[in-house]
Amino acid sequence: MTRFCLVRHGETDWNAGKRIQGQIDIPLSTLGHAQARATGNALQNEGFAAIYTSDLTRARQTAEATAHLAKIPLQLDPGFRERHYGVFQGLTYTECEERYPAAYACHKSRDPRFVPQGGESLLDFAGRLAQTFDAIARRHPDETVAVFTHGGVLDIAYRQAAGRSLTAPRDFTIPNCGINWIEVVAGCWDLLSWAERSHLDKSLDEL
Repeated sequence: MTRFCLVRHGETDWNAGKRIQGQIDIPLSTLGHAQARATGNALQNEGFAAIYTSDLTRARQTAEATAHLAKIPLQLDPGFRERHYGVFQGLTYTECEERYPAAYACHKSRDPRFVPQGGESLLDFAGRLAQTFDAIARRHPDETVAVFTHGGVLDIAYRQAAGRSLTAPRDFTIPNCGINWIEVVAGCWDLLSWAERSHLDKSLDEL
């Protein structure tokens, strides 16, 4: 058994502007840094065996507060990066729909095989994450680890743990710096709790 604490990064200016970040390396906003500190205070005594983070700045900056308070070194893992959204990256949702109406319709429908130009399909993204999580679980049997990552990653993790398909409409929240717990036993995922945010004054949903 491996117990995972999954945390979406703190807010960025692009989150507030509803702009798609994908793998563009955007730092935290002032509010995002405050959310990271609040999350560190909430998690510092959880007894993590290790703390992993996406190598993108917004996730790493969020993880640093928890790692500092828990006195655990950060381990950067590019496998936990956000999905690559190709030509959509850097645009708002409205701009995507205006510039690429057919492609954006496929994206909104959650077609698992659709690849935004220059980007990554949902299927490929989910496959990358499965390999990354499996590697961490093998490395940490019967331990608790923290993973600081992105909204798209948490979307896939929730679906895996709750038995939801990639194509089902999203009916769960993914707030900035929300705290989420899952358990992985012999490759089987179980959802323990989701989107805890009592430690936060304010937090935006991933959509």
